[in-house]
Amino acid sequence: MKKLVILGAGTGGTIMANRLRKSLDRSGWEITIVDEEKNHYYQPGFLFIPFGIYTRQDVTKPKANFIPSGVKLMFNKIDRIEPEKNKVLLEGGTILNYDWLIIATGTRMVPEETPGLKDKLWYKKIFDFYTIEGAIALYEFFRSWEGGKLVMAISEMPFKCPVAPLEFVFLADHHFTEIGIRDKVDISFVTPLPGAFTKPRTSKLLGELLKEKNIEVIPEFYIERIDNDEQKLISYDQKEIPFDVLAIVPVNMGSDAIERSGMGDDLSFIPTDKYTLRSEKYENIFVLGDASNIPTSKAGSVVHFASEVVYENFHSAIEGRPLKAKFDGHSNCYIETGAGKGSIIDFNYETEPLPGNFPLPGIGPFGLLQNTKMNHYGKVLFRWIYWHLLIKGKELPIESEMSMAGKHL
Repeated sequence: MKKLVILGAGTGGTIMANRLRKSLDRSGWEITIVDEEKNHYYQPGFLFIPFGIYTRQDVTKPKANFIPSGVKLMFNKIDRIEPEKNKVLLEGGTILNYDWLIIATGTRMVPEETPGLKDKLWYKKIFDFYTIEGAIALYEFFRSWEGGKLVMAISEMPFKCPVAPLEFVFLADHHFTEIGIRDKVDISFVTPLPGAFTKPRTSKLLGELLKEKNIEVIPEFYIERIDNDEQKLISYDQKEIPFDVLAIVPVNMGSDAIERSGMGDDLSFIPTDKYTLRSEKYENIFVLGDASNIPTSKAGSVVHFASEVVYENFHSAIEGRPLKAKFDGHSNCYIETGAGKGSIIDFNYETEPLPGNFPLPGIGPFGLLQNTKMNHYGKVLFRWIYWHLLIKGKELPIESEMSMAGKHL
């Protein structure tokens, strides 16, 4: 009996458990998936909670609901991996032996990495919205807030869902307009990047939208520390930005289990072949999603497209065949821009976002690098697609490899 262990029952791990249970012979393969968290969160929905659009119930379901029969689900904290011995050690002493390992442990927020961030103002006037706790705490704060200086800041790159901080300020602009206090709210977007986004065309589009909505962009700001007494961001070159409320993306790192295992880079992301998605060091380990160090967005769409490649290459590997499936870094993101509109971008390792139509050439219905109501509806619809199709490993009508059809150079 061959043993496959999947670490992480988030988006990537759940997709692989569903797809591989269907394709692997049950009499020859034992599949175990491990995660310490019993709730599965629709993480793109966290963005909407501070503004009262979604609630905890809208973004939370039991993980057990999505793991197929025939897969052993274990809720336990991962202590470490011993890849040379093909073992996973769980907290409490349980040892899982494996023949093949898929690591999908994601990222974690590490606010402690920024001095002063998790100090006396944490969840009082300083909030993240990348966790359910942070998003709900910010919602409670905004319910009685009467205005002031709202700063949205990014600690450092990389971090998951790179467009979310931009979506946050767009939604904040719309929310405070709707409740009649936008003239009392000063919104700033603080980033270590030279512009609004990593890709030039997208940065231009989003920069123009930010300017139109009177949201100040403060680029190339590298946060050294947070002064809780003065309520200021301090950069390494001693520039200062005051705030009344700070929404922040803390430092992102890979799983602490990866750190303890000595398998990661300086940020505990696993060195991974960016095309085959196999570990650079261990031939019987594949890495999916945010846990890897591949040079593309840490986003749900990447996990979806990459899972197709891991699926194909896993089957090739166990059969001793060459790994022919290649991941091209494909990512696409719906970008909520407020007031019932949105944009969408589609790109890969080599090609930056281009204008055009998606997914059907000339038809769409979504407009690439356009700000439309239809793109907003795509963002809203995706939550249903996520719960009912994507994490169950069902086929979606979008190829994992990026297509140039419908795009304009």
